[in-house]
Amino acid sequence: MSHPKSRPDWNNLTIIHRNTLPPRANFHVYNSAQDALASDITKPNTYCLSGTWKFDLAANPFEVPRRFEDPAFDTTGWDDITVPSMWQLNGHGKGPHYTNVNFPIPVDPPDVLFDENETRSYVRKFRVPESLRGSQLRLRFEGVDSAFHVWMNGKEVGYHQGSRNPSEFDITNVVDRDGENTVAVRVYQYCDGTYIEDQDQWRMSGIYRDVYLLGFPVESRIEDLFIQTKLDSQYLNADLKIRVDVTGSGEVRADLFDPSKSRIISTGTRIVSQGCVKFSLPIENPSKWTADTPILYHLVVSLNDISFVSHRVGFREVEMKDGLIKVNGQRIVLKGANRHEHHPRHGRAVPFEFMKRDLVLMKTHNINAIRTCHQPSDVRLYELADELGFWIMDEADLECHGFESICDAALSPTDRALPFRERQLLTRAEAAKWTTDNPAWEEAYVDRAKQLVRRDQLHPSVIIWSLGNEAFFGRNFKSMYNWIKSYDDSRPIHYEADIYAETMDMYSMMYPSIETIVDFAKDDSKTKPLVLCEFIHAMGNGPGNIKEYIDAFYEYPRLQGGFVWEWANHGLLTKNKETGEEFYAYGGDFGDVPNDSNFVMDGVLHSDHTPTPGLIEYKKGIEPVKVVSYTPEKATVVNRYDFITLDHLECSYVLLDEGKPTSQAGSIELPSGVGPGQRAELTLPSPFTGLTGEATLQLSFRQRSPTLSLSAGFEVAFEDIPLNAPSIPLTVQPQSPSKLTVIETPTLLTIASAGTTWTFAPIHGQLRSLTKNSVEFLSAGPVFTAYRAPTDNDAPQDGLDWKNRLLHLAKSRTGRCTWSIEDSGRTFLVRVQQRFCPPVLSWSIDLDITYAFRSSGTLAIRVKGTPKGQNLPRTLPRIGLSMELPSAWAGGGDTNAPAVTWYGRGPGESYRDKKLSQRIGTYEVSEVSRLWTEYEFPQEGGNRTDTRWVKFTHAKGESVTAHFPDLNDPEMRRRKLFDFNASHYHVADVEAAKHPHELRRTRSENVVLRLDAAHHGLGSGSCGPRTRDEYALLTENFEFEVLLA
Repeated sequence: MSHPKSRPDWNNLTIIHRNTLPPRANFHVYNSAQDALASDITKPNTYCLSGTWKFDLAANPFEVPRRFEDPAFDTTGWDDITVPSMWQLNGHGKGPHYTNVNFPIPVDPPDVLFDENETRSYVRKFRVPESLRGSQLRLRFEGVDSAFHVWMNGKEVGYHQGSRNPSEFDITNVVDRDGENTVAVRVYQYCDGTYIEDQDQWRMSGIYRDVYLLGFPVESRIEDLFIQTKLDSQYLNADLKIRVDVTGSGEVRADLFDPSKSRIISTGTRIVSQGCVKFSLPIENPSKWTADTPILYHLVVSLNDISFVSHRVGFREVEMKDGLIKVNGQRIVLKGANRHEHHPRHGRAVPFEFMKRDLVLMKTHNINAIRTCHQPSDVRLYELADELGFWIMDEADLECHGFESICDAALSPTDRALPFRERQLLTRAEAAKWTTDNPAWEEAYVDRAKQLVRRDQLHPSVIIWSLGNEAFFGRNFKSMYNWIKSYDDSRPIHYEADIYAETMDMYSMMYPSIETIVDFAKDDSKTKPLVLCEFIHAMGNGPGNIKEYIDAFYEYPRLQGGFVWEWANHGLLTKNKETGEEFYAYGGDFGDVPNDSNFVMDGVLHSDHTPTPGLIEYKKGIEPVKVVSYTPEKATVVNRYDFITLDHLECSYVLLDEGKPTSQAGSIELPSGVGPGQRAELTLPSPFTGLTGEATLQLSFRQRSPTLSLSAGFEVAFEDIPLNAPSIPLTVQPQSPSKLTVIETPTLLTIASAGTTWTFAPIHGQLRSLTKNSVEFLSAGPVFTAYRAPTDNDAPQDGLDWKNRLLHLAKSRTGRCTWSIEDSGRTFLVRVQQRFCPPVLSWSIDLDITYAFRSSGTLAIRVKGTPKGQNLPRTLPRIGLSMELPSAWAGGGDTNAPAVTWYGRGPGESYRDKKLSQRIGTYEVSEVSRLWTEYEFPQEGGNRTDTRWVKFTHAKGESVTAHFPDLNDPEMRRRKLFDFNASHYHVADVEAAKHPHELRRTRSENVVLRLDAAHHGLGSGSCGPRTRDEYALLTENFEFEVLLA
């Protein structure tokens, strides 16, 4: 005797499927041409078995209930579970587990654990609908993670693995057509396929896509459908190539209807006797399908006029030509997003309406491409993409980068000392030997290519096949490539780990620098284009410097775009067990070990799928019409659509005076027929009258008419054009002829004007109080500070340097304080010498700070800094003053007055390399809390850059305005742009918190205010380049002045 008696299917590399039907295109079978043409989902010969199933849990496959598949088995004591769903999100098992690279199990491929392999038994009773009782009956699972056996009425039907691929079984001979049926499914958390399903996502299990009972004709039926659209050399006329795989015999008819479904524009018939039949229907100048023009025709294929299938057809041709990816003969630019399937409550069981909202949101943010990272998506996504217009890079369900961790850990000290790229290549070559370059795994790899291509081949939106992600390179990927090309030669193939494009049709990179891709573009030895399958890592506050990438895509033809990583955070909505507070969980929050913490929170959407500031900035970066140059009289725009003119847009303008809209507004004529890549000149309105200060002309480009995803009047692009110098004179109260009064004690200086009183502590070198008409402005500060709560993009690079240099511990130490009366008693000067420095290390920033108290009631604080010593940080997060305001300045009371008003960029947050989406204007908020950006992993947020002035208003109506004078102006009468941040959170509390609900517990009633002369950019260093030097705040001498009036 032995246990187990034989190698289980789920632990057997030679068993991928058992008794499954061959993979096929996704289509439904209808009983009439009318129903097929209508694509009415209630009419096909389909019965959905999703809903409530009975459910039992076991620790492993050997401790499941015996003979649970028997129809007589009593499941009344079992739990109910909804199908589709992930069982870990229904309170079952050990809970969700997040890991990026590392396998969550001991590594011994193809073997997985026998004793710790959660196994769930599902049971459902059903009756065959009367309309299907005369059919061949099939049981179809759209997605089960990770493997399963299925029984019908106690008889084993088959086995399938491949978590994100469908499976279909012929159950005709085991179904009771007239009575009750019992379908039983045993789902295994792990199988040998787990080793090549090591994607960066939550590891969860279950029947997470729909289950169907399908009816096909018994004798003669359409088994599969294959379509290609071939355009002539002028990309004008087309051949619609159709192959229909048939069981049985009879007449096959193909009818192509126009986009309105009102008439047949081509038809063909063939007689078939078992096997396949091919059509080639000539179509004269059909409207072409593109992501800009998603025009769809409608194909209905019938067999013997009793069985009908339909699919939409988009006429387009994808080819590698002139060293580029071209569609219909034109180069395209992929302005895309990597989209995982994720819902904050349901995991990968994403409801259709939620998915549709995702795609509409993409369209409203100028995204034109989707990479289905890192597995095929729900089949309904492709239908939406065909309809709405997206370029799809469709990716196979394959990733195994966990082997890289093993090989990297095994490196010798000599190999570990190699430069990063050499070390990586060495490690990946070794890692490939596990599965990718192992012939024993070839069938498993090729199967995933077959599943992908045969299911999705009909969709015009799919223009690139992708073989998987981060699985190194080797023989099995070459086999996948060869099989796809033998089956479908109409699309190019992508796979990033073929770094030299030895086999693939394009080069691919992840997170390169601008310099890297420009060097590639200038290298004439490269005969294939480059696509960035992942770029601008959008983790937390970021990404920065999007513009430079997009500009490079349009300057260099070989650079054909990329996909932002990634579309959405993967937080799972849960509750704190002690307090009941809701929050979005990430790795480790469910006790999952090992985990990769918040690396799963790296999208341009929050976990609830609302936009982050990063998505707003991305929309601006990829806008389809761009103002590339301007004068006060003319603006030059370029059309960045791939296929359409700008005729569907209208341009309007409004003149801003000191950030406020004026009555001078109207429309600007857009020249007609401006084609893709072409430029046009716009004549700007003039002259403008009655200006009092800085003038900005705001242009807006909007839809003339609605589309499926954009409403009439929807803004797709905008530009702010400055009409005069932004260095406008300061508007501050003139000096009063009256003198200041000064009272000195051993510890305080009290200075008073007619309406303002200040107290200053010379021992500490700090201003203690600023009272304006008996209203206190300060609770603490102002003091010089240079730190910010690290962003995710700071942490591994610039932020690591800050930590190593102990910048977070640095503070000012006062060395000397002197004071004097100037200007005949109308100005009182306090000069403070301080040393801003950390413990342990010797570096410092020597500060000379001058406080100028004036009889007008204004206070000017000038700060001069000189960095010195060893181990200085390369950059500083910021340089400026921090202070606190009493709670009465926070707003939210009964008064209608705004708490904060500012003139600068808004309304959202902005940073020096993430600001172009925020327009110049005058903005206000009723409560300071509205300025904060709540990231799901707390970090720096809520900054406003390019500020001209900011005004804070007390609940009693008193106000204080901050300006920064331009020190390069000899008379210091002109303003300088600056940053400000007002919130209820201290930097240390933001840095310490791991979730927003933890941060909210530390909320101060006071207003925590920063006024910064300069602020470091963001970059995308969480997985990519750090902040570029042109946006970095390098550690060097500085001088600035803050004016409080």
